[in-house]
Amino acid sequence: MTTAQGDLALLQDPIAQELLVSRHPARLAYTWTDGTPRVVPIWFTWTGDELVCGCPPKAPKLRALDAASDVAVTIDDSTSWPYRVLLLRGTATVEMYDDVVPEYEQSANRYLGPEQGAALLSQMRGQPMARVGVRPTWAAVLDFETRFPSALGI
Repeated sequence: MTTAQGDLALLQDPIAQELLVSRHPARLAYTWTDGTPRVVPIWFTWTGDELVCGCPPKAPKLRALDAASDVAVTIDDSTSWPYRVLLLRGTATVEMYDDVVPEYEQSANRYLGPEQGAALLSQMRGQPMARVGVRPTWAAVLDFETRFPSALGI
């Protein structure tokens, strides 16, 4: 029996697991302070409980997340058919660090490789950084073979 969309057990689905360790950027959707939606591509690290990203301490999204912490995240591989998509909804928390967020360091090495990741991180060391953690409350997987967008009615 297929796990229902929305069930956090879908985080264990092979497609979800593949996307959570991939080099595809996440797309973080949140509500801006004026009530309008915003979406930003962002590096991430999956901890097993949270999707974590690091950002500058003065990033505008931090003010918006402080005001409204409900977010949505999409990670997808849409480079070839069939597309694979992980959709998450959850709550974001923000913590301030005096240095590079550990999960951001993991992200930099994953996305850029060890040599380029180390070069980037060496420029950032000793600078404050914000840690944004998204704890999923809802998950869905689309594989366009057995799980399709609900609008298709398949």
